[in-house]
Amino acid sequence: MAFKPITNPRGAIIQGKNGKAELIWNAGCAPRMNEVLSKKQEIIDSEVLRLCAPMVPKRTGALERSGTLGTVIGSGEVQYIAPYARQQYYNTSQTRSYDSRRGGMWFERMKTAHRTQILKLVNK
Repeated sequence: MAFKPITNPRGAIIQGKNGKAELIWNAGCAPRMNEVLSKKQEIIDSEVLRLCAPMVPKRTGALERSGTLGTVIGSGEVQYIAPYARQQYYNTSQTRSYDSRRGGMWFERMKTAHRTQILKLVNK
């Protein structure tokens, strides 16, 4: 879910039975909002990588590092770019005796485990 920049609307004149009101958009609001939302997206992307790390299958650590290498922080998309990442993510039947927390569907499991923590970041 990538962040989409906000643009300034034109404003509006509203006619009511008690008279007329003009709504004027503050021209500096959109750049400030875009900056705030962009910073929040960077924080969320970083947190997703950090919180997923203990859940990603790990033999050499290359799969976990591929998430850091494949993600542009602030883009809203976390990508694990190792050639075998997809197979590891969707192969949930494989057990990992070395650490029961690590395994497939790590992003989904991380969201379930850390939902409240992520929502606090969004609503800060």
